[in-house]
Amino acid sequence: MASQGPRPVEPVDRAHLTAADRPSPPIWRYAPSDDLGDLVMRYWVPVWDLPAGLTWSQQVLQYPVCLIVVSTTYAIAVGPDTGLGRVDLAGTGWGVGTMLQPAAGSLLLGGSVAPLTDHRVDLATLPSLDGARLVEEIRGIMAPDPASPRRHLEALRAVESRIRRLGPVDEAGQVCNNVVALLEARPDIVHVADLCAALRMTERSLQRLTTERMGLTPKWLIQRRRLHDATLAIKEGRGDLASIAVESGYADQAHFTRDFKRFTGMTPGAYLRAQRPA
Repeated sequence: MASQGPRPVEPVDRAHLTAADRPSPPIWRYAPSDDLGDLVMRYWVPVWDLPAGLTWSQQVLQYPVCLIVVSTTYAIAVGPDTGLGRVDLAGTGWGVGTMLQPAAGSLLLGGSVAPLTDHRVDLATLPSLDGARLVEEIRGIMAPDPASPRRHLEALRAVESRIRRLGPVDEAGQVCNNVVALLEARPDIVHVADLCAALRMTERSLQRLTTERMGLTPKWLIQRRRLHDATLAIKEGRGDLASIAVESGYADQAHFTRDFKRFTGMTPGAYLRAQRPA
């Protein structure tokens, strides 16, 4: 069977902190080509056209991966964000975003991801992607009609032609991919010891691997997965906050509230109320 190229996928908004009074632009989402599944999670393409003086603030609890973003005004590689990511949209614009797999970060940077954690760099500084030329190519493709899916796919093919140069993924990189996939599939894993047992690794080995290759600790990975689960449950209205806390692996609602507020700046109750129109 021939390999499929980038293709549309349904949104999974576990990371996006939405609010009824904080609109989001149209966003097209695409899966990677079949042969890039070890390097790319997915792509997203937002397009916006806002009246003068209006700004839309987008807040995200980022996944434990690096991002590549090319827009009308900037082109950056973004490291894992341990806090709350924020982008303010104004005027007219678009973006072509690539969410990499955990294994791809060190290949993109040519070394440890740790220095890029909570930081970003100009894409033009990354020889692994021929960044300056890639940015020029994407902007040329997107400029005539940013809302055209045909243009999106053409731009993503340009991205994929560069990302293929990063592979193949080595054994340690594959373990990093497996760590995140396992946490997504196993909400019952709420302690580092549980994760180590499932992976058949010592805590020291796992800590060293994720810190070097992902710029993050195993404890943080579990904590972020739990917050993603809780955020999605609140948005979907799945039960009261006490039950959501338990389903997300928290011992009690108080612990859940502390964690949620620490990373989002609001309590779960405030976030729940923000989902309802005024």
